[in-house]
Amino acid sequence: MWRASGLRALSCLVALAFIGLWQAAASAQLISPIYLPGPDQVFRALIDGVENGALLDQTFGTIERMIYGWLIASFIGILIGSLIGVSKGARDYLQPMLEFLRPLPASALIPLAIALLGLSDAMVLSVVGFAALWPTLLATIHGFSSVEPRLYEVSAALGLRRLDVVRKIALPNALPDIMTGMRLSLNYALILTVVGEMLGGGSGLGYWILEASRSFRAPNLYAGVALLGAIGYASAALLSVAERHLLRWRLEGK
Repeated sequence: MWRASGLRALSCLVALAFIGLWQAAASAQLISPIYLPGPDQVFRALIDGVENGALLDQTFGTIERMIYGWLIASFIGILIGSLIGVSKGARDYLQPMLEFLRPLPASALIPLAIALLGLSDAMVLSVVGFAALWPTLLATIHGFSSVEPRLYEVSAALGLRRLDVVRKIALPNALPDIMTGMRLSLNYALILTVVGEMLGGGSGLGYWILEASRSFRAPNLYAGVALLGAIGYASAALLSVAERHLLRWRLEGK
């Protein structure tokens, strides 16, 4: 406990030292203020954006797209991964197509998504869903393949239906792998949400950052980037809490 508290305190000190160096470099104008505003200016831009509501609207828009895309990708990834994990026929039919699609960069599909869906939220969600699908899908397949084979033999001896095998045996054992894949998927979802907003335009922190860059409003740009970091940190922390709650049975069994 003391070790963890010490590490957290050290992390805070490192962050404060970084902010102090940043402020010193900005005050000395080692880099033009047009490109490197001080933390004080960034904080002021952040407060102004929150008070007038503009930055809050963009932030909530980004979070909404990220979460929806991530949930869609997680559902499809777990579903397809479960089918491949328990059915050799599904694996034979689906795996060649998945191996063809998996290496495709999601960012390269944005022009295609724009052509098909236009500059819309549906375009952003489709790209986010495609990018966030693979970590969860591959983690689910790996989790199912690592289930102790004797458990399947016991389920067959008991006459369990395939759905019951998935629900009572395979999924609980694969859950640690699935949660790891979902954590990676959440990172991809945030990244592609911002990229989609930059290219699709209209709203979101990606659009906010791009517009601030074009108009040389560096404090607003850095405020948007800081909020993206906060979203990534908060979402990872919340997912870690959910993971500990869902996997508490593993800790209790040790």
